[in-house]
Amino acid sequence: MVEDVITVEEKVTVKKAVELMNKHEIGCLIIMKRGKPAGIVTERDMLKRILLGSKDPEKIKVNEIMSKPLITGKPQMDIEDAVRLMFKRKIKKLPVADNDHLIGLVTLTDLVRSEQIIRLLKKLPAEETPKRMKKVIDYFNRIISISYE
Repeated sequence: MVEDVITVEEKVTVKKAVELMNKHEIGCLIIMKRGKPAGIVTERDMLKRILLGSKDPEKIKVNEIMSKPLITGKPQMDIEDAVRLMFKRKIKKLPVADNDHLIGLVTLTDLVRSEQIIRLLKKLPAEETPKRMKKVIDYFNRIISISYE
C-alpha cells in the first residue's frame, strides 16, 4: 500500500489535477470533500469524460468527472479480500480508509507484485476477470510462466 496518497479538493479544475498527476507521475487522484475522501479521478476518467467529450479542462471541476461513491478497503483487510473487492467492483485502484480517514492506496499492479497473489489468481476462473483488469493479469501470468521456465 502506498501511504503518501496525493489528493485534491473537489473544486480543483481538471487541468490543475492533470498538472499534479504529471508532476507526481501518478495515474489517479483521490478527491476530497470537507477533508474526507469523496471520489477518485483516473487517467481513464480524464480521457473518457474530458477528451472524448471535448470538454474544457480549465472549466470542468474534478468533482464533475470523479468516480463516486468512493469504494474503499479497510486497513485490516487481507490481500485476498482486497483483490476480491477490486474484481467484484471492477476497479484497479483501491483507496484504504479508516473511519473516513484516508490512509493509503493499493493498486492492482501493487497486488500483482505480491507472492500471495499468485495463489489467489490461480484460484479465480479466467472468465471472472473483468475486461479492464485482463491486461494486467495477462502480463502477470506471462511473467510467472517466464520465471518458472
